[in-house]
Amino acid sequence: MIQDKDKEPLGIRRKIMMALLFFRDRFDLHEGKEDELETIDYVKKNIEFKGANLWILIFAIFVASVGLNVNSTAVIIGAMLISPLMGPIMGIGMAAGINDFELLQRSLKNLGIAVLISILTSTIYFSFTPLNEAQSELLARTEPSIWDVLIALFGGLAGIVAGSRKEKSNAIPGVAIATALMPPLCTAGYGLATGNLYYFFGAFYLFFINSVFISLSTYLIVRFMNFPKKEFLDPKREQTVKRYITIFTLLTVIPSVYLAYNIVTRTFWERSAKEFIKTEMDFPRTQVIASNLVYNSDSSGIEISLIGERIDDDEIQRLQNKLKVFSLNKTHLKIKQSGDGGTDLNMLRSDILKDLYERNELLIQNKDQKISFLENELSQYAESSKQVMDLANEAKINHTGLQSFSLNRAVVADVTQNKQDTILMAYAKFRQKPNDQEMKRFQEWLKIRTKADTVSLIIQ
Repeated sequence: MIQDKDKEPLGIRRKIMMALLFFRDRFDLHEGKEDELETIDYVKKNIEFKGANLWILIFAIFVASVGLNVNSTAVIIGAMLISPLMGPIMGIGMAAGINDFELLQRSLKNLGIAVLISILTSTIYFSFTPLNEAQSELLARTEPSIWDVLIALFGGLAGIVAGSRKEKSNAIPGVAIATALMPPLCTAGYGLATGNLYYFFGAFYLFFINSVFISLSTYLIVRFMNFPKKEFLDPKREQTVKRYITIFTLLTVIPSVYLAYNIVTRTFWERSAKEFIKTEMDFPRTQVIASNLVYNSDSSGIEISLIGERIDDDEIQRLQNKLKVFSLNKTHLKIKQSGDGGTDLNMLRSDILKDLYERNELLIQNKDQKISFLENELSQYAESSKQVMDLANEAKINHTGLQSFSLNRAVVADVTQNKQDTILMAYAKFRQKPNDQEMKRFQEWLKIRTKADTVSLIIQ
C-alpha cells in the first residue's frame, strides 16, 4: 500500500513532464528553422529601395491611392501585396536584435526614402484626381485604435517567424495585408494634397504605430531565437554599438508603449461614451440629432444636440452624475437643446434646412425635367394623331382602294449590335393588295410627306 502511494506522485509527475514535452515539441520554433545567417541575409536583401524595388513601390502607391479614391477594398489589398514596405521595418527590428548598427542605419535610411517617396507619390495623385471626396476606406486610416496596435504586433511576429523558416509560406504577404502599411501613407498624401493636416498627422501616426510594433515584434523573436549577434574586433566599439542600440530601442519602445496605452484608454473611453448616449439619452419625446466625442487625458467632453421636448436642469444634472457609472471620469457633458438660441445649434438648424432645401431643389428639378419630357411626348403624340388623319385623307385621293391607315414611331432593338433606334412605321389596309410599283410609290410619297429618312411600310 505504501509502494502504491509512492508510485502515485511519480506517475503524476511523469504525466506532467510528458505533457510539457508534448507542448514544447509542438510549439518549438527551432524546428524547420532556416540557418540564422540565411535569415539575416534574407532580411537584408529586402531593405534596399532602389532600381526596380523603388519603381514597384511607386506603382503600388498609385494602385493603393486609386483604391482609396474609388473606395475599393480589393484594389487596396492588391496594392498591399505588391508593396515592399515590410523590408526596412523588419530590418530595424533585426538590427536591434543582433546589435548591427550598420544594418540599423541602412534600414532607417531606406525606410525614410520609402516613406518620402510614398507620400510624395500619393500627394501627386490626389492633387490631380477629380474625385476629392474622402471615402470610408480612406477615413478608416486617419485615426489609430487599439486594434491597429494588436494587428501590427501579432502581424510582425507572424512575419519574422515565417521569414525564419526554410520554406517560405504565404504568411509574409498576409502580414503585408493585415498590417496595412501602405494605405496610411496614401492617406497622409491625401491630407497634404487637400490641405487637411488632421488627416495627414492621423494617418502618419497610424503608420508610425504599425512600423514600431512590427519592428518590436521582430526584435523580440530575434532575441528569443538567439540569433547570432554581430561580433566586433574592437571591444570598445562593440560597447559603443551596444549602447547606441540600447538607446535606440528604449527611445522606440518607451514612447510606443505610452502611445499604445493612450490608444487603449481612448478606445475604452469612446466605447463607454457611446454606451452612455445609447442607454441614458433615450427620451420619449426628445431625440439625439448629433453627438461629438472629444477625448483628452486630463478632461474629456461629450457634446450632444437634442431636438424635441426640452429636458430640465435636474435631468441634465442626473445625466452628469451618471457619467461615473460608465467609468467616464473627468468627462464633462454639454447638452444643446432646440430653442437655446446658441450659435452652434443655429448653425446645425441652418445646415439641416440647407440640406432639405438642396434635396427638394434636386427633386423639383427632376420633376420639372420629367414633366417637360412628358409634355413634349404628349405634344408629339397629338401632332402625330392629327397628321395621321391628314395623311390618310391625302392618300385616299391617290389610292382609292385604301381602307385604313396608321402612322407611328416605334423603338426597334438591334440585337446584333446591342443598341436601339427609333423608326417611323406606317400601316395601310387596301380592299385589294396593290402591286409592287404602287406600294413603292406609296412609300416614297410617305417619306417626302413626313420628311423622314426611312419609313417602314406594312401592307395588308
